[in-house]
Amino acid sequence: MSSLPTNHLRLEWVYGYRSHQCRNNALYNARDEIVYFVAGVGIVLNAEEKTQRYFLGHDDDIVSLVLHPQKILAATGQVGKEPKICIWNTTNSEVVSLLTANHQHGVGILSFDSTGELLVSIGLDPVATITVWNWQKGKIVSTNRGHTDRVFDCQFSPSDPNLIVSCGVKHIKFWTLSGNSLSSKKGIFGKVGEIQTMFSLAFGPGGTTYAATMAGDIYVWNGNNLERVLAKMHSGPAFCLTSCDAGFASGGKDGCVRLYDSQMQPLSVIRLADTPAGYSGIAVRSVDWRGSAVLAGTQDGEILEIGTEQLDRPAVLRRRAVGAGPPPKKPVFATASDDQTLRIWHAGNRDCQQKARLDRKARSCAFNEDGSLIACGFIDGGFTVFRTRDLVELFSAKERKEVLHEMKFSPDGKFLAVGSNDNFVDIYDVQQKLKKVGECRGNSSFITHLDWSEDSQYIQTNSGAAEHLVFKAPAGKQVVRAAEIETIKWRTWTGVLGDCVKGIWEKYTDTNDVNAVDVNFEHEVLATGDDFGLVKLFRYPSTRKGSNFRRYVGHSAHVTNVRWLQDGCTLVSIGGADHAVFQWRLVSEGGDDVAGVGALTDGVGQSSAYLDSGSEGSDTDSSAAGGLDSDVEAEKQVNYDRFVDKAQLASGLKASLQAELPAGQKRKRAPDHGLKLDFAHGYRAYDCHRNLFYAQSGEILFNVAAIGVVHNKETNTQRFYTGHTDDILCLTVHPNADIVATGQVGKDPTIHVWEVESLKALSILKGQHERGVCAVAFSATTRAHKDRLFVIRWNPHDPNKLITVGVRLIRFWTVAGAGLTSSRGTFGSVAKLDTMLSACYGTDAETAYTCGASGLVYVWQGNVLSRTVKAHEGPCFALEFMPGPKPCFVTGGKDGNVCVFDDALERCARTFNLRNSNMGRGNLGVLLEDNPTVRSVMPGRNNTILAGTLNGEVVEIEKDGPLRVLVQGHRQGEVWGLAAHPTEPICVTASDDRSLRVWHLDGRRMLACRVLPQPARCCDISHDGRLIGVGFRDGSFQVLNFDSLDPVVTLRHRKEEISDIKFSPNPGKYLAVASHDNFVDIYNVATQQRVGVCKGCSSYVTHIDWDANGKLLMVNSGAREQLFFEAPRGNRQVLPKADIERLPWHSWTCVLGDTCEGVWPPKCDITDVNATSLSHDRTLLATADDFGLVKLFEYPAKGKFAKYKQYVGHSAHVTNCRWSFDDTRLMSVGGADTALLIWRHCDQTERRVAATAAAAAPLSGTAALPSDDSDTDSEEEGGYDSDVEREKRMDYASKTYQISPLRERVGKRPTEQQQAGGDGLDALRPAVSRKTPKPPKVVRGVASGDKKRPHHQHEEVADLQLEFVHGYRGFDCRSNLHYLNEAGDTIVYHAAGACIVHQVSAGTQSFFLGHDDDILCLMVNRVPKFAGVVASAQIGSADPPILVWSSRTLATLATLRGAHSVGVCSLDFSASGKHLVSVGLDSQHTIAVWRWQEGQLVTTCGGNSQRVFRAEFRPDSDSQFVSVGVKHVKFWTLAGSQLVHRRGQLSGYADGNLRMTTMLSIAFAHNGVTYTGAMSGDVFVWQEHRLIRLVEKAHQGPVFSLYTTLKDGLIVSGGKEKGGKSGGGLVKLWDQEMKRCREYNLNLSDKTAVIKSVCRVRGKILVGTKESEIIEVGEKDGALTQVARGHGEGELWGLAVHPGARQFATASDDGTCRIWDIGKKTMLHKLHSGPARSVAFSQNGEMLAAGLKNGSVLLLNTASLKLIGKRRDRGSVVSDVRFSPDSKLLAVGSAEGAVDFYQVGGPGGLSRLGYCKGLEAAVLQTDFSADSAYLKVTSASYTAQVFTAPAGEPVTDPNFMESITWQTWTSIVGPEVLGIWPKSATKGDINCAHLCHCGAAMATGDDFGNVKLFAFPVTEPEVQHKTYFGHSAHVTNVRFTYDDSYLVSVGGDDCCVFVWKCKP
Repeated sequence: MSSLPTNHLRLEWVYGYRSHQCRNNALYNARDEIVYFVAGVGIVLNAEEKTQRYFLGHDDDIVSLVLHPQKILAATGQVGKEPKICIWNTTNSEVVSLLTANHQHGVGILSFDSTGELLVSIGLDPVATITVWNWQKGKIVSTNRGHTDRVFDCQFSPSDPNLIVSCGVKHIKFWTLSGNSLSSKKGIFGKVGEIQTMFSLAFGPGGTTYAATMAGDIYVWNGNNLERVLAKMHSGPAFCLTSCDAGFASGGKDGCVRLYDSQMQPLSVIRLADTPAGYSGIAVRSVDWRGSAVLAGTQDGEILEIGTEQLDRPAVLRRRAVGAGPPPKKPVFATASDDQTLRIWHAGNRDCQQKARLDRKARSCAFNEDGSLIACGFIDGGFTVFRTRDLVELFSAKERKEVLHEMKFSPDGKFLAVGSNDNFVDIYDVQQKLKKVGECRGNSSFITHLDWSEDSQYIQTNSGAAEHLVFKAPAGKQVVRAAEIETIKWRTWTGVLGDCVKGIWEKYTDTNDVNAVDVNFEHEVLATGDDFGLVKLFRYPSTRKGSNFRRYVGHSAHVTNVRWLQDGCTLVSIGGADHAVFQWRLVSEGGDDVAGVGALTDGVGQSSAYLDSGSEGSDTDSSAAGGLDSDVEAEKQVNYDRFVDKAQLASGLKASLQAELPAGQKRKRAPDHGLKLDFAHGYRAYDCHRNLFYAQSGEILFNVAAIGVVHNKETNTQRFYTGHTDDILCLTVHPNADIVATGQVGKDPTIHVWEVESLKALSILKGQHERGVCAVAFSATTRAHKDRLFVIRWNPHDPNKLITVGVRLIRFWTVAGAGLTSSRGTFGSVAKLDTMLSACYGTDAETAYTCGASGLVYVWQGNVLSRTVKAHEGPCFALEFMPGPKPCFVTGGKDGNVCVFDDALERCARTFNLRNSNMGRGNLGVLLEDNPTVRSVMPGRNNTILAGTLNGEVVEIEKDGPLRVLVQGHRQGEVWGLAAHPTEPICVTASDDRSLRVWHLDGRRMLACRVLPQPARCCDISHDGRLIGVGFRDGSFQVLNFDSLDPVVTLRHRKEEISDIKFSPNPGKYLAVASHDNFVDIYNVATQQRVGVCKGCSSYVTHIDWDANGKLLMVNSGAREQLFFEAPRGNRQVLPKADIERLPWHSWTCVLGDTCEGVWPPKCDITDVNATSLSHDRTLLATADDFGLVKLFEYPAKGKFAKYKQYVGHSAHVTNCRWSFDDTRLMSVGGADTALLIWRHCDQTERRVAATAAAAAPLSGTAALPSDDSDTDSEEEGGYDSDVEREKRMDYASKTYQISPLRERVGKRPTEQQQAGGDGLDALRPAVSRKTPKPPKVVRGVASGDKKRPHHQHEEVADLQLEFVHGYRGFDCRSNLHYLNEAGDTIVYHAAGACIVHQVSAGTQSFFLGHDDDILCLMVNRVPKFAGVVASAQIGSADPPILVWSSRTLATLATLRGAHSVGVCSLDFSASGKHLVSVGLDSQHTIAVWRWQEGQLVTTCGGNSQRVFRAEFRPDSDSQFVSVGVKHVKFWTLAGSQLVHRRGQLSGYADGNLRMTTMLSIAFAHNGVTYTGAMSGDVFVWQEHRLIRLVEKAHQGPVFSLYTTLKDGLIVSGGKEKGGKSGGGLVKLWDQEMKRCREYNLNLSDKTAVIKSVCRVRGKILVGTKESEIIEVGEKDGALTQVARGHGEGELWGLAVHPGARQFATASDDGTCRIWDIGKKTMLHKLHSGPARSVAFSQNGEMLAAGLKNGSVLLLNTASLKLIGKRRDRGSVVSDVRFSPDSKLLAVGSAEGAVDFYQVGGPGGLSRLGYCKGLEAAVLQTDFSADSAYLKVTSASYTAQVFTAPAGEPVTDPNFMESITWQTWTSIVGPEVLGIWPKSATKGDINCAHLCHCGAAMATGDDFGNVKLFAFPVTEPEVQHKTYFGHSAHVTNVRFTYDDSYLVSVGGDDCCVFVWKCKP
């Protein structure tokens, strides 16, 4: 392949300015330079010096620009699928911050706030997403949907930091930023101005907002109200409007710039068309007024600077092009474009010299040889020739119909060749007035390029069919002879096809991708422009595909043409859609101009430019790299794909277990004994770099398997970080050497940051990587490289810079705010491209060092390679710098040497050879081979060096040369073979790495090793310890002498892998060898002969075991067979199950059989459990499985799914496990992780001691300690409780805001009836009559303004204001009642969809009404800094919000969404008040942690498979919290952005029979103590996560609520208690240790009282009950104060108002009827009536009727609620009751579709007189006529029928019905109320209505939770009305009080009573 060109391109000038689809995008910065953009380039123009600086950080079209208030920084936004926002410095073009989230399609608008700290952006997505950023941190403050139509401008108000205004297509919105919440109000136009599109915004004094409109008006807004209109400031659309110190400026389509003073009074008009630079049709898109100059950007891509005194200053910039052609001898070029202009540019002066307007779109142009003529080709197939000096048209022709894409004059100037899309090239004679003299035929597709030969005799063409043809000129005859073609010398080469330009094409590139080529013959380079916006530079000729190139960015889309100018040093490229012209300069390798500096500048200043515009793929060719190394190539090919997510697998197994466990079967209990990881033999080196370090303590840090190891070399002991779930691939240490970061493999891999001393996880990072994390470094996210990275290093001298190295890659990165920018390392001619394996920095910030596969060390200055040093023969894998008094560099390589260089990297001071002969004192192992490959080196503080080898060895090198092996393990290759010595603490392992190793368990070291001839899969030690048997993968096996490891015999009788090998027990006569050939061969050890074969397995053999006598062999196979054979002949035996368990087995490593049935998890296959090992005392069975777990079962493990204890450490499949000879240790080996882990066996006594010690140990990861948990919950303990069970089973998914009617309805809704032609309504309308006036519809009171004054005075109702709410949600909530201050005079709680701030002493309430469904939880921030801050959350099927708000201002501070579904049931603030934890009601009961001030979700995690009731932070922590729920308690730690937890463990508690119960509440004490209230009435006391004590029977029933008082630590508890004679309800106040308490009896009337919430301030305790009562208890005397009351759980329907007092009655499904006083704001009476649905007062108010759900009706005395009479004539719900106006009759309507009339009085109080006949459906409402003679009945069929009373005969005459005057109106149907029904009422109903007594206003309640107020009558659909919120769902009833001063509404499911103040 061709090598790179030696020269480079430097961007010299950019012509153009993007005006289309943009506004206000040409601005002055603080230096009075002009900042603007075109294509993907941000440009800073110094107009005086005529220089440009470029920002090239974008990769697509820039479409928005704004300057920071200080005018130094600029923010630009681009288009794209994932568009980015760049904030950059206009003085040096350096990136300050990158924002790359939350928008799609593009970022159309940007604006800084007045402080410059926040940035608002508007996206180009369909909903114009608005986002507010803290741009310096790169964090989103808030985001919302902007508008469904295009938004044109958005700005922060300079006077109000929380106000943002946006405008666009026929809208303007005023946004309020409250915390992280963005809420908007629409602009109200009223009658001041028309609704029209607004383009631009500006702000005036006093909060005034100005908006420039489509009609040329300027709208003046005061708040969100249009105040006035400045009409016709422009004669067309006013595109732009801006403010400055002097006033305002606007620009429009009329070409005018208007200037205004600070009061928006016009000052002057600048008509650009009248200026020297102006022209007809000019339009202004951008305007900026600075001092004495105005900057105007025009529609035609020009920027004009006009002095406010001299209006004729010329334009300094012009715009765009598509076709380009240079004149032969001048530094000028021409462009022709679709904008119908032909322009001639001067490359030296860098401006447009001439412009001609064309009558058609142009696509090509060309100069003749002397530049006197220029031809222009058009889109319609015609062309025109102009005279260059004045652009006068000389000739025009049109021979073709399709576009002319190419044309060129011949070098001799005689001919003009014109190529068209008609597939022809026409040749014209210039000297004969362009007479056509020839035609080139033969191309089968459109002509794309053509060139003339030097002698003007030949033309070559390219076509769209990828044809390269040559023609004879001028005749046009095709030349086909290759010999003739080879002799032609071409004047130009602009075609993309041909042998000499073949290298411009990648191997599989479409021939349409490269649009243009131009060859520079003088400098032997060629330039291309392609469809990807790139300009590329190749060496010429470029004859092989895929040649190297240099690439340059800037154009945003396809580059349509490139041309070299005549000087051979200037290249011009033009963009298609970006309308930009780029001028490039050819420079040498060192950056010098190839033609001398300033060759074309003519005195114009040099521009700041870029040598290489962010080249990504330019130097990637393998031809420039050195040779390949096998180790490097092998590392590149390692596959890290993970197809199983372990977290998902665990949850899936748990679900399957519950489904598959047979009914009634209990799982076998877990063992009492446990394991503790003691030592890990191994070090991962084969695919890791820089993973070996010294800790601050001198301990050694490295990784193996899924373990981070802290190794003490003095004591040869280890500590472990076991938080990872898969292979750790990288490890690094903090500069202080006390904190470690480790990254792992996985589908969504994590990075753990943990503390060396405590092994505590400080942070867990997740979500940015796939497959795995291969490199980490301490000190921003971006795509690094498409190939493998090996090492990342921060620059220790500059915290914002880092370096990455990898496969043929070195890249230098700079942190830019929230993003990263980078540049590639430039090798130049110093060295070839190499694969870089490690990197480091030396003594200064600018010099970096890398080492590569060639063995060289590379020295870099900046990103340029300065020199190389030969360090190793073969790859140099490791490079480190050791600072200090004697700084030095240390390297390690494949040659097995560790080299020490001086600090200048010029001299190798010493070389250490890793050989066994160089071992010194303290050596703990043996090198597998001399001179192993060194993969990692790390110099220490005591002149020691750590070296990690490819063979898995950690070697320490002393300063004087001796070596010692500290740790070692197997190298790459699966480890399967494992055997324990029969009498010594020794084990043997065999591996695919072809090694056999002997390990000493007490000495924690490798004793010996031997290299084997084949990969080994199994091994065993004879009973006397003298022999070792090893089975190989090729079917052979070998017996070795244990002492010498020399082979005794090697045999091979099988072809498949040997899977198991076992010596028979004493006397050890036989050796059994199992293979994948399905056979077990038995050999005589003494004779070394095969003596028998076990046949009968139908699949490969997996495991074999001998009985204690050495006579019987147990065999397992891959077909799940458990077979038995007799030795030595191998005869098959059949054993009963009882005998199998009874027989004494010498070993048990098999996985099948009844005794180990319980080890198999659900949904598994035969390969999932790889091995078992039975302890020698036959009590414990250990297993090794494919999920990376070592498990411990109690033996025998009979029955399905036995419980177990599991232990992590291995990263993937655990292949084998074995107990030591004395059962004190368990050994396990991993397959791919190559690790040998030694576990210490702990019995119950040891474990209790360990548990006590571990209680104070910090958390160290997801599974930091050995897991003593079984994989599922224990059985429920503590009995059954109805309240707990009901709360567990509550279905919130069906209770979310479904908009479904509570009552069954039939028939068509009124709106549907109207659409169907009045069906059902027309019948109610009387015929037209001209007789006497109609009687009134309803008896009316007289309005207060009326002259006639009745007994009651009524005012017209025009508005409602919520005054009081009777209710508190206690039946399914807890800990939702709080004091807001220490004084205890203000409390906060919730009911329905309202949060209530209740002033206890004054009895007043204020409300936060931001929710739209039932609120389920509420929490107060108890940190003084956040006083008054409250968080509340609701149910909601999709994305229920959590709202954080101020109880003082009732303003929203933050809206938190995106973590939960169904609902949120628990909230709590952290110790600092900055974090918030929430618990969801979804199936996983998700727990989320938020930074609520920023609106940022920190992390989420599944809380538990069963209901989680509460989660609370420890009062002293921001990272630790506790969650409780059904049969669990979990202790959580927030580690960075991840949550890790431990289950509460009972195993260390003295009562071994105690089982986990359902936990309901939480409290805390000092020193890590936690209290949890249980369903049993006990309180569990925990130290960290272990149970230490029980407070037995703290309450009789479940402990629903605990509260920790922060000031004194006292704890309040509330639970379920049975009441005595004086009533029940105990609240207890406990000391800090919950050992002593004081009781308070609430004297509740309920037989069983349930306390759901408690709160305390000094001297007061606040209590909330299940029955919705709030009581305050005096701490000293126990005095009780009733604070609030409400109905209990059950739908609330019944509502009636007193006819003469401000009182009302309610009836509910909670079984009570109640009477309330509005003035006193309290309940007067309560009757336990049974579930009731309706209630009514008699006309005099002395009697009260109540209709019950069982069909009964009660007649009560209002004053005492004593029963007067009772009747039950129906069996279904009584839905409405109504007294007649004369109080003689009572109408009772039921769900049976019946209305019964009763006489009031007489015997029994009620006697039935009659009933209504012919009702169509269930009764909804009834109304009596004023004379008590008629009753109107509204039914569920959406019809109203009239009946006589009490006979019940139907009235059918419409005229008569029209004449009836009704006493009340509660009907929801009829022509008079048609307008109360919305058109969208198909999913919900209007449940109720009530006409006020003055008859002017009607209130309704609906299934949407709304109370609405209409003007009566409501005859027109969609009539204007007012809507009021607060109820959470269905509003079931509304009633005005007798004097219309109040409206009362009741909610169905929310059980609340709302009292609204009526306002006139």
